[in-house]
Amino acid sequence: MAGSQYDVVTIGNAIVDIIGRCDDSFLERHGAPKGQMNLVDTPRIDALYAAMGPGLEISGGSAANTAAGIASLGGRSAFIGKVAEDEFGRIFRHDIRATGVAFNTPAVVDGNRATSRSLILVTPDGQRTMNTFLGISTDLDQGEVDPAVIQNANIVYLEGYLFDRDEAKVAFRQAVDIANKAGRRVALTLSDSFCVNRHRAEFLDLIRSGIAILFANESEILSLYETENFEEAAARVAKDTPLAVLTRSEKGSVIISEGERIVVAAEPISKVVDTTGAGDLYAAGFLFGLAHDYDLEAAGRLGSFAAAEIIGQMGARSEVRLSNLARIRGFIG
Repeated sequence: MAGSQYDVVTIGNAIVDIIGRCDDSFLERHGAPKGQMNLVDTPRIDALYAAMGPGLEISGGSAANTAAGIASLGGRSAFIGKVAEDEFGRIFRHDIRATGVAFNTPAVVDGNRATSRSLILVTPDGQRTMNTFLGISTDLDQGEVDPAVIQNANIVYLEGYLFDRDEAKVAFRQAVDIANKAGRRVALTLSDSFCVNRHRAEFLDLIRSGIAILFANESEILSLYETENFEEAAARVAKDTPLAVLTRSEKGSVIISEGERIVVAAEPISKVVDTTGAGDLYAAGFLFGLAHDYDLEAAGRLGSFAAAEIIGQMGARSEVRLSNLARIRGFIG
């Protein structure tokens, strides 16, 4: 869109990801349900951190991963999220800026509050088990939503995980209002089926009142409409938002827009190493394409490409520039 400083601005939890490998017995010993995202307190996160092996510490969180993916594709992205002025806050700030993402939310100086972090334990089959200490990131409120940044974004992307606090809900609605008044598009990712269960009515109200683009995986969209039938959920979401992007793992994705339905196949991959960030990077590819005027199918194919690349390696940060790979593969001109 003409006059946009950023292709996409994302708003979400600012979390330092600590990624390490483990076997199933480690998860069993520590009571961590495999493949799930578990919210933990300070003693629990400290105990797991002490017990796990070597880990890679990088800036993370769903929306931050998407912003970094857009930057890796050659796009202009910014992130809004809350960190403390502590060791992990400094790690987050340095790392996300190093990816090319603009991040200027002031850190909070408070010795009683800590930057959020997530221990992501990856088993040999590539499944990730997340143990997340939310810390200060969930305290995001209206003070962190910079109107100038929102107004200068082609697309504003909201992370559903933040919906667990009333202050964040207010910040979301503020961002939606600013974006809509400035003629910018607003996207929402539902983030997690359990999150949808907790906030179904409010999510539906938000989607119907100001969301132009909805991202959801199959379990999330089924949860939103309380059905076990994907086709029923797809038909219902088509009535609630102008554009819905529904990912279905190895089945690819379904894009629904104003009566049009596009099925995009999943990109082939030789080996799944770590599924961390697959949905986040799909969103990065799709949003990059949308911001650069790709048609919906081309945007979906770029999203599938980015997701496939990320699950073939550890973590949600590409080891090489995605723009280079995408250009070689013909996804970017």
